[in-house]
Amino acid sequence: MSVPEEVASAPESRVPWRARWSRRPGPAASRPPTEVLTEARRLAEDLADGLAGPSVRSAARRVRRLLGADGVALTDLSASPVWSGRPAPRERVVGLVDEVLHTETRAGRPPLIALPLHVHDELAGVLVVAGTVRTADAGELGDWISAALERARLEVSAESAAHAELRALRAEMSPHFVYNALTVIASLVHSDPERSHELIMDFADYNRYSLASHGEYTTVADEFRAIETYLALQRAVLGDRLRVQVRVAPEVLAVTIPYLVLQPLVENAVKHGIEPRATGGTVLVRGEAAGSDCVISVEDDGLGMAPKRAETILAGRGPAASVGLANVDRRLRNVYGSWFGLVVETFPDAGTRVVVRVPMFQPGVMV
Repeated sequence: MSVPEEVASAPESRVPWRARWSRRPGPAASRPPTEVLTEARRLAEDLADGLAGPSVRSAARRVRRLLGADGVALTDLSASPVWSGRPAPRERVVGLVDEVLHTETRAGRPPLIALPLHVHDELAGVLVVAGTVRTADAGELGDWISAALERARLEVSAESAAHAELRALRAEMSPHFVYNALTVIASLVHSDPERSHELIMDFADYNRYSLASHGEYTTVADEFRAIETYLALQRAVLGDRLRVQVRVAPEVLAVTIPYLVLQPLVENAVKHGIEPRATGGTVLVRGEAAGSDCVISVEDDGLGMAPKRAETILAGRGPAASVGLANVDRRLRNVYGSWFGLVVETFPDAGTRVVVRVPMFQPGVMV
């Protein structure tokens, strides 16, 4: 469409509607692929909070650009359309949206159509398109929006599951350990009150760190302090049967790691590796830098296990008592990627070594 010179030079607010819309982007097919992909990626980001989120208007604007439509509306099940571009008659739009919500099928015909948006085979909302747009193109983009909403919901579910797993770890305090620790502390009240007081403080610190409200991340320094507190209590319980070595390089103390990823590994080494042996054994915990990574290992010379059993435990198919290892492995992979899960080296009667490797710095991972 040609625009008269006097109209083209007029302020935006005074330009007639037809002249303004002559400058809108064309449909996706007429635009460079990189531009379309960028717009699609940003649309997915706008839909991260669903159709009732704060960026739904931005999402509607991007859909309009991708389709080259006169107007686009998105709505969730509340049937309150959020428009971008030229709005269509409200009565007709409300009627189409209501029809889609009741039939879960497409309604209307160009230049105004409404399409259902499904997430996990359930109706989640409606896409309304106004203008000369191919129905097939609108349908394809509607499917893409549904997929983006489904991914967003899965991410929310995964995050909720991760938080639930963390709460489970916080609550996973062995009654056997608590009973033994308190019994030892009580036995020392009269014979060695100073030692009893020290152990009471250690027990309080252990509980505070394990059970108190905490963010998703902590530092290697804090996690090692919790480990040392736990080992001090276990040495009081097991006596000379438990020998301990803790070595951590200063350069990794400030590294940020997910909360409660090391302590369960040490508890597992003591409970399943050393405690069942009549002669006891040694637990060695190391932390050091290896290039751009922080490598932490928890090693014991206890009972060990068959490699197949370790594989089963990491896959989450082990007994309930071993949920800690699978939990830690899953959380590490969720945060850093599949290359950063636990590595378990073990064999019957040869002890167990569990290795944690994390980046020294990971964007978005901070205390």
